[in-house]
Amino acid sequence: MHPQLQTLLKCIDLEEKEQANRYKLDQSHTLKQLKAEGLALHPVIVTKKNFGYADYPEITFKLYFPPEANMFKDGAAIECFISGEEPIKGILISLDGKNGEFRLFAPDFPDWIEDDGVGIKLAPDTRTTSIMKKVLNELENNKPLFKLFEQLHDSATIATAPAVKNATINFRNQKLNESQQQAVAAIAANEQLTIVHGPPGTGKTTTLIEAIVQLIKAGEKVLVSAPSNTAVDNIAKGLIKHGVKLLRVGNITKVDETIFAHTPEGKLNNSKSLKEIKQLKMRAEEFRRMALKYKRSFGKAEREQRNLLFKEVKNIRTEIKKLQAYNEEKLFAEAEVIAGTPIGLYDAKIHHLKFDSLVIDEAGQCIEPLAWTIFPLADKIVLAGDHWQLPPTVLSNEAAQLGFNRSVLEVAIDHNPAVYLLNTQYRMRPAIAGFSSQYFYNGLLQTAAHLIDDGIHLTFIDTAGSGYNEKRGPDGMSLQNEGELNIVQQLVEKENLSPAVTAFISPYSGQVTAAKEVLPVQMRISTIDSFQGQEKENIIVSLVRSNDDGDIGFLKDYRRMNVAITRAKEQLIVIGDCATIGADKFYNEFLSYVEKHGTYRTVWEFEII
Repeated sequence: MHPQLQTLLKCIDLEEKEQANRYKLDQSHTLKQLKAEGLALHPVIVTKKNFGYADYPEITFKLYFPPEANMFKDGAAIECFISGEEPIKGILISLDGKNGEFRLFAPDFPDWIEDDGVGIKLAPDTRTTSIMKKVLNELENNKPLFKLFEQLHDSATIATAPAVKNATINFRNQKLNESQQQAVAAIAANEQLTIVHGPPGTGKTTTLIEAIVQLIKAGEKVLVSAPSNTAVDNIAKGLIKHGVKLLRVGNITKVDETIFAHTPEGKLNNSKSLKEIKQLKMRAEEFRRMALKYKRSFGKAEREQRNLLFKEVKNIRTEIKKLQAYNEEKLFAEAEVIAGTPIGLYDAKIHHLKFDSLVIDEAGQCIEPLAWTIFPLADKIVLAGDHWQLPPTVLSNEAAQLGFNRSVLEVAIDHNPAVYLLNTQYRMRPAIAGFSSQYFYNGLLQTAAHLIDDGIHLTFIDTAGSGYNEKRGPDGMSLQNEGELNIVQQLVEKENLSPAVTAFISPYSGQVTAAKEVLPVQMRISTIDSFQGQEKENIIVSLVRSNDDGDIGFLKDYRRMNVAITRAKEQLIVIGDCATIGADKFYNEFLSYVEKHGTYRTVWEFEII
């Protein structure tokens, strides 16, 4: 077996073990610890119960406080628990602020679901890991695909994009700039693998939508994927607006009306099959009602009777799935584009269909084995994203050291010559975009002409010498800096920063938790990781680190900082201690850049607490 395949398989095992260990709830991993690490939500208040997809129980819930739970991504494997009862496995459908929804893999709602003290915690996603292992173990049998794997891991090709003529393309979107047109033309002419490198604000989604429309015009059938449901929906909405025949598959209970009409369920809404499914669900409900006559304390005969009734519910679910699959077959054939997350597409069982192109958006967030689960589905592949933003989340340090947190985009960009940079950003004032352009994008990132002006849009507020030191939060885990929050409060109160158009972001969840206690409720308050892909008029970044040792912890991941400083459209304000961060080359360069292109202020201009 290829050594790199062996390494990836080893990494999957390491990650699986780390998940099992980290997500455990026992004497050594208390609920308090899991909550502090963002691995558990507790308590959850159940607001609605219903039987949803394939008749599984689904629960809508709310929380007393919005969590800083960037680990709770849609589609995450979870367990629903209460003290003294066996936890039940499920999947998180969505979490937005204080409100969320999850599905349980059980015949019915547990008796205790509405009791006090119910929570959900992350669980090892053994299903995804087993699919990734299966695909990697079979990869050498697929000769053309394995050749691509070798190319991405063995060759030393220098990535320079071949020139592409776009004269023959009749662009539907007349507003595309030259680099966007080049990328669309490259995708249209793609023979195996093309990469679209889209730094923040450069119109990556717009470019991909135009490219997919062009592929369809050329008679291609296209797959669209991304590691998160949100990213899939984002591109799906754009394609629907262009009149594309799109089918959205996968874990999609929580979708808006526009997309629901393009899901298998939405398309079957008034069909004969839906009536059959409804009748089956009614039968399942009847069996459930009969089973629930037997409450918690019952004898052997009653238990057997209850188990038989629940077995019948399970059989009905299998029947519903078969009926859905039969109907979906026709929908798959009719669709010009099928969209879903990698596991959503893998589960759709579409391997027998022929797809010409596969487009993976946000490929910089996609671990490599996840991409190989869907690479076999199409002849040609397009990867789009930005490897200079946050990489995929990996829990195992050992796996990360072996390169498991390198996204498929990062792996491919080193060895594939067809890389097309989108070089004009439409989000930020030039002073805000300039440092990222210089440090991450070789000075190639330009700013759209209408954003260029002479105003001051970039500020660094230096806390050196003030005694505003970092400290551990009440959970004893994450760091906080009370002094930096004091400065933010003064900025909001005295400098006309409107909370409604301002976001406060920090690398540390402890600082975010503390900020929610003191900053206006209208202000968006988030970790940098959770804010990736979003933007606001004004952004305040609190760096938190301030100590005598010059220890900057995971501020060392400069990609996190790249995300932080590219979210603001009008005003970027960074608060930090130059004595702590200034010894680091990256932050030293950033401070020099601010002195040249922005305003350098000190803590002494504010009221010291």
